Amino acid sequence: MSVKAKKWVVVCLLLVLVGTTGYVFYLRNVVNPRVIAELQTDPHGMRARKVMLLSFPDGKILPVNYLREDPHVYAGADFSWWKAFAGDGARVTLLVHGETLHGTARVVLDQPDFKETIFARLRPTVPKWLPDWLNGKLVIITLDSAASALE
Repeated sequence: MSVKAKKWVVVCLLLVLVGTTGYVFYLRNVVNPRVIAELQTDPHGMRARKVMLLSFPDGKILPVNYLREDPHVYAGADFSWWKAFAGDGARVTLLVHGETLHGTARVVLDQPDFKETIFARLRPTVPKWLPDWLNGKLVIITLDSAASALE
């Protein structure tokens, strides 16, 4: 590879890195606060039909797409926030249509067929050609009401 070609590769990689960093910054600091405010002030609006607020144990709040099929709520994690729910999972609070729910969230990493079945309903418009590693991780939240009904 020539020196000129190597320079172009470096420039392109830097542009991708800067663009990705800018996009993540924009989501976290512009889009997410607006969506959070909208879901809190208009819990029965159009956006609330597909988006809930997910509160982490550390206090972080994220708007995420969801599918509620009692006794579970399913979410697709596109960034690394799913790691908070690896292993035994973690306690979470949800705001769904103005209703505050509590439960335990865990990420499913070892059941691709189950994930595909849920994602077909959660994300029906995702292109079939999209590689699995770009299609996010499946997070399952078991609602407290379900856990207490089993006791």
